[in-house]
Amino acid sequence: MKKQRLILMSLLLSMSILFNSCGVMFGGSKYNGTIVAKDHPTAEIYINDQKMGVGEVSGLYKRDQPLKVTLKQEGCESKTQNFNNSFRTGNFILSLISWGLVGIAVDLGTGASYKPDHKNDASIERLNDKDYRFTVDYSECERP
Repeated sequence: MKKQRLILMSLLLSMSILFNSCGVMFGGSKYNGTIVAKDHPTAEIYINDQKMGVGEVSGLYKRDQPLKVTLKQEGCESKTQNFNNSFRTGNFILSLISWGLVGIAVDLGTGASYKPDHKNDASIERLNDKDYRFTVDYSECERP
Protein backbone atom coordinates (compact mmCIF):
# COMPACT_ATOMS: atom_id res chain seq x y z
CA MET A 1 0.00 0.00 0.00
CA LYS A 2 2.82 2.43 0.84
CA LYS A 3 4.59 1.60 -2.41
CA GLN A 4 1.46 2.45 -4.44
CA ARG A 5 1.06 5.70 -2.56
CA LEU A 6 4.71 6.58 -3.19
CA ILE A 7 4.30 5.80 -6.89
CA LEU A 8 1.14 7.93 -7.06
CA MET A 9 2.81 10.88 -5.32
CA SER A 10 5.86 10.58 -7.58
CA LEU A 11 3.63 10.49 -10.65
CA LEU A 12 1.66 13.56 -9.53
CA LEU A 13 4.84 15.48 -8.77
CA SER A 14 6.34 14.52 -12.13
CA MET A 15 3.18 15.55 -13.97
CA SER A 16 3.06 18.92 -12.23
CA ILE A 17 6.63 19.56 -13.34
CA LEU A 18 6.42 18.06 -16.82
CA PHE A 19 3.06 19.44 -17.86
CA ASN A 20 3.99 23.02 -17.22
CA SER A 21 5.89 25.35 -19.51
CA CYS A 22 7.35 28.83 -19.69
CA GLY A 23 4.33 30.32 -21.43
CA VAL A 24 1.90 28.92 -18.88
CA MET A 25 4.10 29.83 -15.92
CA PHE A 26 4.93 33.37 -17.03
CA GLY A 27 1.76 34.51 -18.68
CA GLY A 28 -0.93 31.91 -18.49
CA SER A 29 -3.50 31.06 -21.11
CA LYS A 30 -5.50 34.24 -20.41
CA TYR A 31 -4.74 37.91 -19.81
CA ASN A 32 -6.54 40.84 -18.21
CA GLY A 33 -7.69 43.34 -20.79
CA THR A 34 -9.12 46.81 -20.30
CA ILE A 35 -10.98 48.25 -23.28
CA VAL A 36 -11.45 52.02 -23.37
CA ALA A 37 -13.71 54.01 -25.68
CA LYS A 38 -11.46 57.07 -26.05
CA ASP A 39 -13.28 60.31 -25.16
CA HIS A 40 -16.66 58.50 -25.22
CA PRO A 41 -17.63 57.46 -21.68
CA THR A 42 -21.20 56.65 -22.76
CA ALA A 43 -20.33 54.43 -25.74
CA GLU A 44 -21.50 50.84 -25.42
CA ILE A 45 -18.66 48.32 -25.71
CA TYR A 46 -19.21 44.94 -27.34
CA ILE A 47 -16.48 42.32 -27.28
CA ASN A 48 -16.84 39.48 -29.77
CA ASP A 49 -20.48 40.56 -30.28
CA GLN A 50 -21.39 40.48 -26.57
CA LYS A 51 -22.23 43.68 -24.72
CA MET A 52 -19.70 44.10 -21.92
CA GLY A 53 -20.39 47.60 -20.60
CA VAL A 54 -20.11 51.32 -21.24
CA GLY A 55 -17.08 53.61 -21.58
CA GLU A 56 -14.43 51.30 -20.14
CA VAL A 57 -14.60 47.58 -19.40
CA SER A 58 -12.20 44.98 -18.07
CA GLY A 59 -12.22 41.24 -18.49
CA LEU A 60 -10.23 38.06 -18.77
CA TYR A 61 -9.54 37.02 -22.38
CA LYS A 62 -7.95 33.98 -24.01
CA ARG A 63 -4.50 34.60 -25.43
CA ASP A 64 -5.05 32.54 -28.57
CA GLN A 65 -8.11 34.45 -29.77
CA PRO A 66 -8.17 37.94 -31.30
CA LEU A 67 -10.54 40.52 -29.82
CA LYS A 68 -13.26 42.08 -31.91
CA VAL A 69 -14.34 45.30 -30.21
CA THR A 70 -17.38 47.25 -31.38
CA LEU A 71 -18.39 50.66 -30.03
CA LYS A 72 -21.95 51.93 -30.35
CA GLN A 73 -23.37 55.28 -29.34
CA GLU A 74 -26.73 56.78 -30.12
CA GLY A 75 -26.58 59.09 -33.12
CA CYS A 76 -23.34 57.60 -34.44
CA GLU A 77 -22.35 54.75 -36.69
CA SER A 78 -20.86 51.83 -34.84
CA LYS A 79 -17.12 51.24 -35.08
CA THR A 80 -15.48 47.82 -35.04
CA GLN A 81 -11.79 47.31 -34.38
CA ASN A 82 -10.01 43.97 -34.38
CA PHE A 83 -7.04 43.41 -32.11
CA ASN A 84 -4.80 40.62 -33.37
CA ASN A 85 -2.41 38.37 -31.50
CA SER A 86 1.27 37.70 -32.02
CA PHE A 87 3.40 34.71 -31.21
CA ARG A 88 5.40 34.80 -27.94
CA THR A 89 8.69 33.70 -29.50
CA GLY A 90 10.81 34.14 -26.35
CA ASN A 91 8.58 31.96 -24.20
CA PHE A 92 8.34 29.40 -26.99
CA ILE A 93 12.14 29.09 -27.17
CA LEU A 94 12.41 28.85 -23.37
CA SER A 95 9.72 26.16 -23.33
CA LEU A 96 11.62 24.21 -25.97
CA ILE A 97 14.91 24.45 -24.08
CA SER A 98 13.57 23.80 -20.59
CA TRP A 99 10.58 21.50 -21.16
CA GLY A 100 11.11 20.07 -24.64
CA LEU A 101 8.25 18.94 -26.82
CA VAL A 102 5.94 18.60 -23.81
CA GLY A 103 6.39 22.31 -22.99
CA ILE A 104 5.70 23.31 -26.58
CA ALA A 105 2.59 21.13 -26.67
CA VAL A 106 1.33 22.64 -23.40
CA ASP A 107 1.95 26.22 -24.60
CA LEU A 108 0.26 25.62 -27.94
CA GLY A 109 -2.60 23.62 -26.43
CA THR A 110 -3.43 26.20 -23.76
CA GLY A 111 -2.91 29.22 -25.99
CA ALA A 112 -0.09 30.54 -23.79
CA SER A 113 2.10 30.94 -26.91
CA TYR A 114 0.24 34.11 -27.92
CA LYS A 115 -0.19 37.68 -26.71
CA PRO A 116 -1.96 40.80 -27.96
CA ASP A 117 0.14 42.36 -30.74
CA HIS A 118 1.18 45.48 -28.82
CA LYS A 119 4.37 45.96 -30.85
CA ASN A 120 2.53 46.43 -34.16
CA ASP A 121 -0.62 48.11 -32.87
CA ALA A 122 -0.20 51.44 -31.08
CA SER A 123 -3.71 51.20 -29.61
CA ILE A 124 -2.62 48.22 -27.46
CA GLU A 125 -0.60 49.08 -24.38
CA ARG A 126 1.25 46.30 -22.56
CA LEU A 127 1.18 47.01 -18.84
CA ASN A 128 2.88 43.71 -17.90
CA ASP A 129 2.79 40.05 -19.03
CA LYS A 130 -0.81 39.61 -17.91
CA ASP A 131 -2.34 43.09 -18.29
CA TYR A 132 -3.09 44.99 -21.50
CA ARG A 133 -5.02 48.18 -22.28
CA PHE A 134 -6.87 48.54 -25.60
CA THR A 135 -7.89 52.04 -26.67
CA VAL A 136 -10.46 52.44 -29.42
CA ASP A 137 -10.46 55.84 -31.14
CA TYR A 138 -14.09 56.76 -31.79
CA SER A 139 -13.33 60.26 -33.13
CA GLU A 140 -15.69 59.81 -36.10
CA CYS A 141 -18.50 59.99 -33.54
CA GLU A 142 -18.89 63.57 -32.40
CA ARG A 143 -19.83 63.84 -28.77
CA PRO A 144 -23.33 65.19 -28.21
